[in-house]
Amino acid sequence: MGAGASSLHHVHYRNLTAGFIELPLDHKDIEIQRPYDVPESSRYSFVNGVHKMWVYSDDKPHSINSRTNPRTELAIKGYEYSSGVWQFEGEGFVPRGTSGVCVMQIFGASHSRATTLMIRTYKGSLSYYRSPVLVPNIWNRWFKLNVIHDVDASTVKIYIDGVLVHEAAGHGGSSHAFKCGVYSQNDASHYMESRWKRIKVFKKE
Repeated sequence: MGAGASSLHHVHYRNLTAGFIELPLDHKDIEIQRPYDVPESSRYSFVNGVHKMWVYSDDKPHSINSRTNPRTELAIKGYEYSSGVWQFEGEGFVPRGTSGVCVMQIFGASHSRATTLMIRTYKGSLSYYRSPVLVPNIWNRWFKLNVIHDVDASTVKIYIDGVLVHEAAGHGGSSHAFKCGVYSQNDASHYMESRWKRIKVFKKE
């Protein structure tokens, strides 16, 4: 179901988190994954409650033995999960020009997949992997993202600014974790950046 679907409906914030417990989240629960050959401060800043992450398409991967694309991501640690219903909430911002990059993901899936979810930006739109487009014209504005992953039912629901924009199947796997930031994908711009604030993690009671 894409952003143009007739069944879109607004869900008030309290309804999205009703029945969930907000888990404590501070700096000890966050790991910044960045190109291995540069200091953290050259790809990440935290100022006035905003996590700013950026990376270049010719950067190194996050570890010397990794073959993955360049990334600067905020990985939530200590809340890896394998069952139940979990929710990520955060406010994101993608500056004009950032394209071909994952800005939020659920890491972990079964077999040949690495992720259960990727939210990417291409030429100013947010999309679920390559398609469908979730929201057009996302550049240079703050948006609120809620992602609800029901592991046992194998479903993922994506809400942007309180609107259900997509529901997808889960992809199995024995361990999952939330990440946000910038992780280069296909057709990436040379410079990629996203900003995040008010990041929260919830678990269904």
